[in-house]
Amino acid sequence: PISLGALAGTKRQRAFMPVRRSPLHDWATARGALFVEAGLWMRIRAFPQDGETLFDAAMRETARTRSHVGVTDVSTLGKIDIQGPDAAELLNRVYVNGWKRLPVGRARYGLMLREDGIVLDDGTTSRLGETHYHMTTTTAQAGPVMSHLEFCLQALWPDLDVQVQSVTDQWAGLAIAGPNARTLVQRLLPEVDLSNDAFPFMGVGQYARDGVTVRVFRITFSGELGFEINVPADYGPAFADLLLELGADLGVTLYGLEALDVMRIEKGHVTGAELDGRVTAQDLGMGRMLSSKKDFVGRMLSQRPGLADPERPRMIGLKPVDGTSRLRAGAHLLPVGAEATIAHDQGHVSSATYSPTFGHWIALGFLTRGEERHGETVRAVDLLRDLDVECEVVSPHFYDPEGEIQRG
Repeated sequence: PISLGALAGTKRQRAFMPVRRSPLHDWATARGALFVEAGLWMRIRAFPQDGETLFDAAMRETARTRSHVGVTDVSTLGKIDIQGPDAAELLNRVYVNGWKRLPVGRARYGLMLREDGIVLDDGTTSRLGETHYHMTTTTAQAGPVMSHLEFCLQALWPDLDVQVQSVTDQWAGLAIAGPNARTLVQRLLPEVDLSNDAFPFMGVGQYARDGVTVRVFRITFSGELGFEINVPADYGPAFADLLLELGADLGVTLYGLEALDVMRIEKGHVTGAELDGRVTAQDLGMGRMLSSKKDFVGRMLSQRPGLADPERPRMIGLKPVDGTSRLRAGAHLLPVGAEATIAHDQGHVSSATYSPTFGHWIALGFLTRGEERHGETVRAVDLLRDLDVECEVVSPHFYDPEGEIQRG
């Protein structure tokens, strides 16, 4: 007889699941990066300097990016190459918004539903050629989205002439954000016109630097003026070094996932904490994205009474009334004066952070009829951590709500 332990002996502890590392992992390790597990990936958490705590490092990296320019590794984002005469038709069917008129050289934000009407993922897709698109997904949903596309092509629409291929490991990704981002990318690609007229927000281009292909996307997750560049994976460390060299006099700083999370909460961007498999487009305040002129995966079931109920918790922002109290993800939202019981539960806090930009704690969460309740006061209660804080309900878009900075 052979024991189960002998058969599975190597698949235990750290070896139970494969570990995925970015093309910049060793490069970041050499620069003192701390890492955090994100699914199978090891992602850069921060670059603490001597004597800094993780919190200190995140605050410094956030402030420096907002005031100067920051560079971070975004190689772990899912990347899917989509090609074929029916590529636009596929996108039009899997995303809730329209894709038939996206010009070559432009990107568009898209929201994708599961068949039951719940949000599956969000991201951007760029049109590189007449029948060539580049889709990005969240890190966590890269695999499920790829499986979803393959299922759609094999089982739902086998007549579509289009091929999809995961290219996540083929490209290293670097995000450049901050007031000096355009200047830094211009130095990287001096022959390219990156002015607002020639390369507007959501613009896309493919160029070369020293014979190496460089894809440039003018998109941002931080709310700052920003670009993302993709280069072949083996060239990722070299281009990261080049950016640091070219940006030395611009105050360039490296930042990690902690600072990125601070900035995306300030901007009101959603991530896995909000896309938890229970929310609809309406819950996220994105109901207007759902096209009424076409069909798409999840359209019919998203209209079920339970999912369309106006009493559902909707996404909101929160800030402490006293301006100093800490907010924590996982806290429940209750009316002021109500007993802390399930009967009075009206929602929850999904993400929270201290904001160096505003000088106090802020949070994102979901509150019953949240969109209608801006200006009200509710309590964020977490009995396990002895938390009971009165919060003002505000827009989830704390930073640059009109988007003027990212389009500047």
